[in-house]
Amino acid sequence: MQPVVEFFFDVGSPASYLAWTQLPSLCRSVGARIAWRPMLLGGVFQATGNASPASVPAKGRYMWTDMARYAQRYGVPMSVNPHFPINTLALMRGATGVLAREPDRLQDYLQAVFGAIWVDALNLNDPAVVSQVLQRGGFDPQATLALANDPEVKALLKSTTEEAVGRGVFGAPTMFVGDAMFWGQDRLEFVSEALARQRASA
Repeated sequence: MQPVVEFFFDVGSPASYLAWTQLPSLCRSVGARIAWRPMLLGGVFQATGNASPASVPAKGRYMWTDMARYAQRYGVPMSVNPHFPINTLALMRGATGVLAREPDRLQDYLQAVFGAIWVDALNLNDPAVVSQVLQRGGFDPQATLALANDPEVKALLKSTTEEAVGRGVFGAPTMFVGDAMFWGQDRLEFVSEALARQRASA
């Protein structure tokens, strides 16, 4: 049986962006696959009483420094977005809808949205900017917005977020290999080891 890592993420999370840049190659190296699990981080925070590190000024300053260190280590571009935090409800509904209806296009969607937020530092709180980003990524903005407003898609994002909270998730990204939970882009080495063990025991 092929090892699987479940990747619970939100595009408004800089750590989710960093993990997204690394996880596919990590999985290829150990013969594993990714189960993409878009969730709403704001909903997780509300349910768990957690909050962004940026809500504590000293911790927020350290977080951006630490994110920059990891971006440099990974060799990927990253910018501090002056519009952070981004309200990602529509964006995560979009991700959920694309995954459900056109799964082969999820990475195109994530490339467009993650890149807009964490490389180009655009204001995705602005619907006009979101439309431009989607169009640039090869998506029809009106069709994607309609998909994000589909009741089934809304329910699916809510269900995934509730499942995440029920399994102990309190932040993003969170990864599961079997029942083992790993939080943060700085836990990828443990994810790799867990996948290797899962493969060896299959």
